[in-house]
Amino acid sequence: MTAAETAEEARAYDPREIQEKWQRRWAEIDPFRASDDPQDPRERFYLVDMFPYPSGDLHMGHAEAYAIGDALARYWFLRGKNVLHPIGWDAFGLPAENAAIKRNSHPADWTYANIETQAASFRRYAVSFDWTRRLATCEPEYYRWNQWLFLRFYERGLAYRKGGYVNWCPKDQTVLANEQVINGHCERCGTEVIRRVLTQWYFKITEYADRLLEDAQALEGKWPDRVLTMQRNWIGRSTGAQVHFAVEGREEPVTVYTTRPDTLYGATFFVVAADSALASELCADERRAEFEAYVAQVRKLTDIERQSTDREKTGVFLGVHAVNPVNGERIPVWAADYVLPDYGTGAIMAVPAHDQRDLDFARKFGLPVRIVVATDLPDPAQAGVATPGDGVLVNSGPLDGLSKAEAIARIIEILGADGLGEAAVSYRLRDWLLSRQRFWGTPIPIIHCPSCGEVPVPEDQLPVVLPDLRGADLSPKGVSPLAAATDWVNVACPKCGGAAKRDTDTMDTFVDSSWYQFRYCSPGYEDGPFRRSDMERWAPVDLYVGGVEHAILHLLYARFFTKVLQDMGMLDFAEPFTRLVNQGQVINGGKAMSKTLGNGVDLGEQIDRFGVDAIRLTMIFASPPEDDIDWADVNPDAMVKFLGRVRRIVSDVAAMGGPSAVAAGDGDVALRRVIARTVDGVTRQVEAHHLNVAVARLMELVSATRRAIDSGPGPGDPAVREAAEALTVMISLFAPYTAEECWTELGRAAPSGPAASVGRASWPAADPALLVQETITCVIQVNGKVRDRLEVSPAVTEDELRELALAAPGATRALGGLSVHRVIVRPPKLVNIVAS
Repeated sequence: MTAAETAEEARAYDPREIQEKWQRRWAEIDPFRASDDPQDPRERFYLVDMFPYPSGDLHMGHAEAYAIGDALARYWFLRGKNVLHPIGWDAFGLPAENAAIKRNSHPADWTYANIETQAASFRRYAVSFDWTRRLATCEPEYYRWNQWLFLRFYERGLAYRKGGYVNWCPKDQTVLANEQVINGHCERCGTEVIRRVLTQWYFKITEYADRLLEDAQALEGKWPDRVLTMQRNWIGRSTGAQVHFAVEGREEPVTVYTTRPDTLYGATFFVVAADSALASELCADERRAEFEAYVAQVRKLTDIERQSTDREKTGVFLGVHAVNPVNGERIPVWAADYVLPDYGTGAIMAVPAHDQRDLDFARKFGLPVRIVVATDLPDPAQAGVATPGDGVLVNSGPLDGLSKAEAIARIIEILGADGLGEAAVSYRLRDWLLSRQRFWGTPIPIIHCPSCGEVPVPEDQLPVVLPDLRGADLSPKGVSPLAAATDWVNVACPKCGGAAKRDTDTMDTFVDSSWYQFRYCSPGYEDGPFRRSDMERWAPVDLYVGGVEHAILHLLYARFFTKVLQDMGMLDFAEPFTRLVNQGQVINGGKAMSKTLGNGVDLGEQIDRFGVDAIRLTMIFASPPEDDIDWADVNPDAMVKFLGRVRRIVSDVAAMGGPSAVAAGDGDVALRRVIARTVDGVTRQVEAHHLNVAVARLMELVSATRRAIDSGPGPGDPAVREAAEALTVMISLFAPYTAEECWTELGRAAPSGPAASVGRASWPAADPALLVQETITCVIQVNGKVRDRLEVSPAVTEDELRELALAAPGATRALGGLSVHRVIVRPPKLVNIVAS
C-alpha cells in the first residue's frame, strides 16, 4: 500500500463523527436489554463485570476490564442468546467519607456525582449494558436488604458480637479485616496498623470452611488456578491433634493444636501469647511486674512484626510449669510475642529442634533442645538451624523407629486412650470481621437494650437509614461518627419499650458486593433481596470478569454468602460464579500508574485523541486478558490505521451496490476459504477468552480481503462482500462504533428496533466444506536452510513426502554433488535433508 493510500485510510476513520451519533441511536433502540419473558425461546447467558467504585472518572484499568467483558457479552448476543449484562456501583466506602470531610458536604454528593460521570463514560465507551438494572449499593433500597440478610444470618448464629484484638488503622480510625492489612499496613492509606481490643461484629465464615474448600473442586478448569490456590491457602486447612497440657495451679488443662503431634517428646517448653488473657491468668505473682511491662511493649507491635522470622525473639518466664502429657516432664511456661492470641488457642508446645522460631527462642533463653526426628543434618542446638522433616522418630519412647505418618497415628491413639488429646482439624481462616467505625456504610440493624440485650430491628422498620451527617461531623474520633448522632442513636427498645441505643458501627462494604449479582436479576423487587423465579431464570452468573486482586476478599465472601443463601432455601446452587476471567493491570514504563511517579495516563485524553474503538482494540490486542499491559509499549495509532482499512474495505464493497444473496460457492474460493478459517478461528479464540489472538485473525482477514479487492476478483465479487459483512460483525466485539457504521453502509441494518444495531445481528457461520484444506505448504530444507516449498495433501505419507522433497527443484540444486546422509520428514509441513 502506498503512503497516500495509508493516509487516506487514516482519514477515513474519524471517531468524533460517529461516537455521539451512535450513543444517541443506542439510547433510542436499547439493543442490549435482557428479556425476562418466560416465553423467550433464547438460551440465557448472564455475564457480570465486577462493579466499579465511584471514586472519579473511569481510568485505564477500567478501559481494559470493561473492553474484555463487553467483547464477551457482545459475542453471546451475536450467538443468539438472551444476555443479561448489567451495571451498578459499589458505592459505600471511606473515600467518599474523606471527600465529604474535606468539602464539608455529605458523602452522597460526591458519590452520586462520580456515578453520573462514570455512567456517561461507560456510554461513551460503548459497553453493552442493560441500563434498566442499574443499582448503587448506597441506596436505601439496596442496603435495606443488607440489613435483612444480616438479621437472617443473626438468626442462624452466623452473625455474632465478641471482644477481641482487631487491626486498627490510626489514620482512618477504623477496624480492618486481616485481609485488608498488607505487610502490616492499611491497604487503603498505607498507615502502619496497630492492635486494639474492641467489641465487634463477625460473620461466622469458618462454619463454611470445609464447604468452601470442597466446592472449589467444581470450579477447577473454570476459574484461574491461581485464584483457587490463593483461596485454598487462605482457608489453610490442616490436620493434626489437640493436646491437653496440665499447668501448675490451674484446674483445667490448656489445649494446644499441633500438626506434628509425633514430635511431642521433643517439646521442652511451652509458649503463651503475651497479650492473651491466658498469659495474664497463668503469670505468677512474683513475675507480674516484668510480665506487664513486657505486654505493654508487645502491644506496640503489628502481627507482621511479631511473626517475622528475622526479628530477635523476646519473652518472659511466667513462673509456672506445664506437664508434657506423654512423658510427664515439667516444662517452663513462657509468654512471647511470636505467638498470637487469636490464632488457635493462643498457646503452643515448643519443639525447638524441629521448628526454627522455637529454636531461636530456645537459644536466646538457654532452653533445652531435644532431637526426636532423625536426619543427616547437623545438630540444631549447635548449628542454629532447625530440622523440620519427615524422618524416623527417635528419643520418643513408643514412637521410636516409626515414620512421620505412622507416629502421628500412634500418638493420637495413645493420647485418646489416656484422655490427653484427640485428632483435630484447624484452619488459617478466621471469622469475617464485619464492624467498621465509619459513617458511609450500611448501619447494623441491632438495638442494644440494658434490659433485653441485643435486639434485632423489626423487619417492618427496615431500612435503618443513615442520618444526615456532614463535613466535620464525619471526622475520625476513634468511634463511629454515628455515635454522635444522638437523635438517631437513642431509640425505644422494640421488645420492652425502654430506653435503648442503636448499634453505631456500619458493615464492611464487602457485604454489599457479596450478593449484588443476585439483585441485578430482580431490579426494584420490594418483597426480598431478589425473586426466587428470577434466580431460577438467570443465576448463577455464567461468566464473571474482574481483577485477580479480589481473589480472596470479594470472591471468598461472595461464595460464603451464596452457600448461606442456599441453606436458607433462597437459592438452589452453591457457587455464585460459574466461570471467572481475570484481567491484568495497565502499567506504564514497567510500573503501576501513580501520581507520585508521574506516569499516569488519562483515559479521557486517550479517547479524545484516538477514539473509543482504537483504545478498546489496543487494550484487547496488547496481551491475553490475564497479563499486564504496559501502555508505553503499545501504539493506539496503529489501531486507528487498522480501523481505517476496515472502513475502506466496506466503502469499496458498498460502492458496488446493496446487499444481495450470496449462494453457496459463489465468489472467489480462495477468499471464501480464508473467511471460513477466520470465522472458525475467531469463534474458538473468543470462547477460549484468547481475545488478542482473535483480533490477530481479523487483521489477517483484512489483509486477505484487501488483496482480493486490489489484485484479485475486485470489490464486486460476492466473496468480497461476504468477507466485509463477516468482518463487520466480528469486529463489533472490539470496535462497536466502526462496526455500526460499516453495517449501515453495507445496507444490513434494520430501520428500527434492536436489529438496527450490528450488536444484534447473527454471528457468521463457517462452511465446514471450506475448512477442509486441499493442500498445505511443506517447507523443504537442505542442511537447515529453506530451499523450496511444495503444496501437498494434508494426508501425504512420510514416504511420499520424502520422495517429493528429494525431487523438488530447489532441493536438487542445493544438493549438487552432495551425498544425502539423512532425510528428516515431519509430514505434512517439513522435510530437512542432511547432506555433505
